Amino acid sequence: MEVTGVVWFGIVTFLCQVFSCAFADDPSSKADKKAVIFSSNDRSTRAEHVYSHEDNHMDTAVNAASQLETPSDLLIVEFPSSSAGQRRRKREWVIPPYRIPENERGSFPKKLFQLKVKLYGVPDEEIVYSITGEGADQPPVRIFTIDKKTGNLFVTQPLDREKKDLYKLKAHAISEDGKKTASPTNLTIIVIDQNDNKPEFTENPFNGQVSEASKDLEFMTVTATDADDSETNNAMVRYTIVSQEPTFPKPHMFDINASTGTIRVREPGMDREQWPRYTLLIVAADMEGEGLATTGTAVITVTDSNDNPPQFEQTSHIISVQENKVGAIVTKLTVTDGDEVGSPAWSTRYRIISGDKSGFFSVSTGPSQLEGIITTVKPLDFEKTKQYVLWVIVENDEPFVGSLTTSTSTATVTVNVEDVNEPPEFNPKEKVISRHENLPVDTELVAYSASDPDTGKSQKITYIIANDPADWLSVNQDTGMIKVKSIMDRESARVKDGKYRAIILALDDDDENPATGTGTLVIELEDVNDNSPIINEESIEICNREAKVLLSITDKDGPLYAAPFSVEPQGDTKKSWTARMNETKTGILLTLNSVLEQGNYNVVLRVYDTNDMYQDNSIQATVCDCKGDKFICKKMMAGIPLSLTLGIMAAILALLLSLLLLLLLMRKKQSSMKKPLLPEEDDIRDNVCCYDEEGGGEDDQNYDLSVLHRGLDNRPEVFRNDVAPIFLPAPQYRPRPVNPEEIATFFYYNLKTADEDPTAPPYDSLLVFDYEGGGSDARSLSSLNSSSSGQDQDYDFLNEWGPRFKKLADMYGGEN
Repeated sequence: MEVTGVVWFGIVTFLCQVFSCAFADDPSSKADKKAVIFSSNDRSTRAEHVYSHEDNHMDTAVNAASQLETPSDLLIVEFPSSSAGQRRRKREWVIPPYRIPENERGSFPKKLFQLKVKLYGVPDEEIVYSITGEGADQPPVRIFTIDKKTGNLFVTQPLDREKKDLYKLKAHAISEDGKKTASPTNLTIIVIDQNDNKPEFTENPFNGQVSEASKDLEFMTVTATDADDSETNNAMVRYTIVSQEPTFPKPHMFDINASTGTIRVREPGMDREQWPRYTLLIVAADMEGEGLATTGTAVITVTDSNDNPPQFEQTSHIISVQENKVGAIVTKLTVTDGDEVGSPAWSTRYRIISGDKSGFFSVSTGPSQLEGIITTVKPLDFEKTKQYVLWVIVENDEPFVGSLTTSTSTATVTVNVEDVNEPPEFNPKEKVISRHENLPVDTELVAYSASDPDTGKSQKITYIIANDPADWLSVNQDTGMIKVKSIMDRESARVKDGKYRAIILALDDDDENPATGTGTLVIELEDVNDNSPIINEESIEICNREAKVLLSITDKDGPLYAAPFSVEPQGDTKKSWTARMNETKTGILLTLNSVLEQGNYNVVLRVYDTNDMYQDNSIQATVCDCKGDKFICKKMMAGIPLSLTLGIMAAILALLLSLLLLLLLMRKKQSSMKKPLLPEEDDIRDNVCCYDEEGGGEDDQNYDLSVLHRGLDNRPEVFRNDVAPIFLPAPQYRPRPVNPEEIATFFYYNLKTADEDPTAPPYDSLLVFDYEGGGSDARSLSSLNSSSSGQDQDYDFLNEWGPRFKKLADMYGGEN
């Protein structure tokens, strides 16, 4: 058989050479060819690839091993030589992957297959083999090795598919002298999975909940994973329940979906009050339940179902409630419930099913969740309904189960309404009327009366006015007739949007609990033409050439008696001024008829409203020597230009200074004349001698007054305020108010400010006498110093000073 394979190999090689020579462009190119031969342990198929270097195509023949075998099971591939000059590039042959099982046992390294290359002109023993790629020279390194002489490929250790399931290598062949090489060939090695991993549960234990009333309900899922190949049975996991604790009421209360791991309730009859928890032991096995297995636990908590209906502790109540109260608590209905505390099957809610068609009551759940609180949501009326009988049922937040769907507890509440004294009621609560303003005093406006809702009582109603902002109204205390007390004015600040509001009270005469009803009277005041239009501007500034001023007009009356306005100049204003209305008839355009001298003028304009009611308006106009809107006014004083005024004032000031210098010279000349210190004895006139100045020598006429001020120079904190203070700020006076009603406040404030003004004359005078001078022969006049001298002092000279000093001479002179 091996001989037959060799013969066929020779025939195929020969035919390829002939075919290449027949179609070659260059006869010399058919020399120097290579053949690459691969040997495989897989004898099931053989593939022979013949590459044509001329036509750039590849023919492939696949034959049964029985038909074509070589002695060494070699796979032959023929390539063009890389050293024979330029050749067309040939398509590369892709070798099918080689498969090897993981976890192989035995000795290592273990031979996988042999690579064989035919390099024409190179003996087999001179060809060197090598491999590169993952598992060879790249991490993980040296998993695969090759015998460089024989081309045998080895695996050096057992493989683990879960770590790496595919290796890609490149095979290289080269002559020992490096002159001839074979093109690199791709080798793919696939690791075949083995069932070496058992399933693992994703969590353990699994926790789930199911209601005790559940039937045929899927409520939780357990999951296990397998690290083996998911495309094989090695990772096909199946689930089974091994045991159940407790086994009551039946040993198989649950079952599990073998493929998905979903757990469902199989049998009814769970009771949370007896068996609140179940524990299931679950097995997960691969190979569709026949392979490796692992165990896990599922803990199932049985939740409460509403199988215990709530019950009223007391099913009948009789209650009394006063009328007219909203939000009043009528009663509290308490219940009991046997379900789990805090669960929806335990908490309660309530409904009034009968006796309250008009919706006067509501019932809500109390804070304890086991009581219903009935309150009033509308005021009860004893005169209409004296008693209510309410039917109340209690339910849980969770619906009842099974036969309990109709088992509800009911309570009866009888509410008796108590009569109370109710206040009189105005109808309507707010009465709106329309009346003209300026109606005469005592004009009847409307009768605004109230009725007493206590029909079973006979009570008298008295009316008073609680709030009348402008004091315009009066009310008849018996009939409620509203009259005009003082003239109403629509333009008053008390009127908002043309409406005036007053509060009227109605009081009954109940002995125990008098009640008061309140009504609001709204008077829509209709406007009458009782206000003349006025000009808003009190003063204006205008150039005397090509200028105009727009004056605005205000009329307190409504639109019916206001604009359009008209205007007429009055008196001397007609001579120099022209006034006309603007386009909208709401403003006045004021212009000059001729060029006026710069100065202040009084402009009088009579303004008419649409019904010819008028008022004369006086405006202070400042006319300046300028043109158009560029208002520039030269400074004037009393109608005289400022420059001329300043010249006059300078001349007057120079004259005053001259007079002052003349007076000073005359006084100095008089002071130089010697006068006796004492008058003649026969001169009986009184002379005033000034003794308030010390120091400066004994010559009373010639001394330096600056010496007396040294005390002030040494005390800078003391101010002389015999002149206007310069260290205090001037007070701020209020400007003249626009509103005449504020003129009294204006006078009072400015008068008080002037009284407290420290910078206004007359000024207080401060004289300092704490410095007595230096170097004076005169002694101190201090009484302290005098007392210290004792009897050394001689006062006899007082007798020589005349009758005015006789008293002093008697006190200090003489022996006594």
